[in-house]
Parts: sequence; structure tokens; C-alpha cells
Amino acid sequence: MAERVVLAYSGGLDTSVGIGWLQDATGKEVVALAVDVGQGGEDMDDIRQRALDCGAVESIVVDAKEEFAADFLMPALKANAMYQKTYPLVSALSRPVIAKHLAIVAKSLGADSVAHGCTGKGNDQVRFEAAVAALAPELTSIAPVRDLALTRDKAIIYAEEHNLPIRQSAKNPYSSDKNVWGRAVETGFLEDPWNAPIEDLYEYTQDPSVFKEADEVTISFVAGIPVAIDGVAMSPLAIIEQLNAVAGKHGVGRIDVVEDRLVGIKSREVYEAPGAIALIAAHEALESLTLERDVSRYKRGVEAEWSNLVYDGLWFSGLKRSLDAFIDDTQKYVSGDIRLKLQGGRAVVTGQKSESSLYDFSLATYDTGDTFDQSLSKGFIELWSLPSKIAARRDAAAK
Repeated sequence: MAERVVLAYSGGLDTSVGIGWLQDATGKEVVALAVDVGQGGEDMDDIRQRALDCGAVESIVVDAKEEFAADFLMPALKANAMYQKTYPLVSALSRPVIAKHLAIVAKSLGADSVAHGCTGKGNDQVRFEAAVAALAPELTSIAPVRDLALTRDKAIIYAEEHNLPIRQSAKNPYSSDKNVWGRAVETGFLEDPWNAPIEDLYEYTQDPSVFKEADEVTISFVAGIPVAIDGVAMSPLAIIEQLNAVAGKHGVGRIDVVEDRLVGIKSREVYEAPGAIALIAAHEALESLTLERDVSRYKRGVEAEWSNLVYDGLWFSGLKRSLDAFIDDTQKYVSGDIRLKLQGGRAVVTGQKSESSLYDFSLATYDTGDTFDQSLSKGFIELWSLPSKIAARRDAAAK
């Protein structure tokens, strides 16, 4: 039996041509693997058949939407994961689940290598290969575009010469990647950071000025995980999908950022992630109600490090697992309800309640019923500021 390589297959030009290109360059049979992470668009059965028509010896489709939402997006939500405090890791979160299934399929078929369609310029090559290295270090990773000189013009010529079933149309000015957590758009006129995004490039969100009347939703959480909307129990996937629709209607989750790529260059990216941004806003609000001050402060640093690790392709690293253990422990009491107002491109918290709330009305109020003993504050401030006072005396004596 000939050696095999398992290709992460999207159904697009590069990975379709990559099937034959890989066979010609390596002599290996190509197994195409398409992983459904909620990207929508074409029917997955059509994508599966296209891979076979392009020369794959086998074509496999995995529906990973529920797994992606439960095992990858929920940890990200508990971490309030936002790279550079802005980007909710839309593409970065999908790569480890795809890589996981690449490794599973490769090992089950006895393949000695896996492949992906990434260039040598972006982050995704690192994410795929670092994940595969952590899960199946015996496998070799191949990138036809990066390693085997498969350029777009060569891909088009190859597709025409081999009559591959790939519909050619006018080149889309944008490069996009999408899944249920959001959508990423780059290239074209967006490469000039001075150029403003235009309405045509958005797909998950509508112009925030279109719908004037607000929508309100109440999201219920248990231990940091959303479990219901407006009292109706749902899976994490269903909650994300519903919030994508209602928050997207109001233009929530549009992001325009100059991003620091792992490979050392800056890149201008436009994202839309309505469900993700709405959920993170709600989750952060519930944490503000239920986490102790010191835990909350420390967790912010952990969140930034967690986001950096995932962005940099280290989902399966030891440090990431250790940070997960800390984050999971912080979520024990993050249960309750958050009311969100969705309007004009924003998700605004308008109500929050929890049986585990640390908010004590009798301590917080300035009206009758106040139980806070203000007489204790004077001594507390004197002790709190004592190190500063002693240091000030030293500084004054040294002048």
C-alpha cells in the first residue's frame, strides 16, 4: 500500500489543486479531510465529492460543530479570550480542532504525514503544525503553498489543465475565514490601514444604523458556561448561533485591528464576531459580580497569557493546560443571569444577578440601612499608607 498524506481540505482552489500537487511532488496518496466548524456556505457532501473528483483516494467529512463549541469555544469564553484586547481568536480557535482530527485520521489510516493549505507568511501554518506535533509527533507536516511552490497562478493553470471541478470566477478582493465563532477578512484594499472597511465585506453583521429598536436578551450561566437564553435551555452551539443572528442584526462585533502576527509582521484584519462579543461582555459582567477582587485582578493577566498562547498555536501546550486549571477553578461561582441590550453595534449589560453574588446591598448603599462601619476606614488608611509615608521621609532626608 502506498504511503498516504491527510490533507486539511476546504474545497477551495488551493487545497483542491493541492491534492494532485501533493501526489505529484511526494508520490503519496492523498486523503482529504474536511472539518465542519460552522463555517456554512457549501454543502459538506459537495465538498467531499469535489475532493474525490480532484484525485483524493478517500474523502472524509467530520461534523465538529458541537465539539468545537463545547471543547474549544467554551474554554475561550471562560478565559474572556481576546488577543491584543480586541480579537476573540476566531481563526486561532478552529485550528486545534482541525489539527486534532487530522492527527486522528492520519493515525487511523496509517498515514505518515499531514498537509494544509497555509502560506509561509501567516499564523495558521504554526497553529496546525504545532498542534499536530503535540498530538502525533511521529507525523510530518507538509504545506504545498509554502513547501512545494504552489502559487495561485500555478494553481489556476493546474486546475485548467487537469479539468478539475473548481468553479473559477472573478477573484474575490478579500481573503476570508469563518466559523461559528466569527469571520476574519483580510487582503485587497484592506492592506492599507488608511482605507476604511466598506459594507460589502461584512457577512455576519448588518449595518448598525439599520435597526433602531433594541433587542434585549437574558443569558443564563452555570459555572461560566452559557446554558439558556431568555429561560430556554440550549447547547453552547445553539446559544452562539442565536446570538450571532440577533446581535449580528444590530452590527455587534465588528472589529478593525492592526494585529501582531506570530511570524513578526503586522497585519490589518477585519473581524465580525457578534455572538462571541455578546457572550464575552455578559460573562465578564457576571464575573464582576461573583469573583473576589484579587482573583479577578490576577485572572486578567492569565487571560492575556492564555490568549497569546492560543494565538501562537500552543493550544495543546503544558502552560495552556495549567492556565486552564486555574481558569476552571475561578468559574465555580460564575453562575447567574445577565441581561444584554443589543443596539447600534453594541452589547450593553443592563442587568445582572446571581445567587453567588458578592454584591452586598447593605454594605454598598449610602442610604438608610447602611451597615458599613465607616469608623474603621481611618485606621485602615493609616496602615495602608504607612509604607508610603516612611518612604517619603527617607526620600526627603536624602535630598
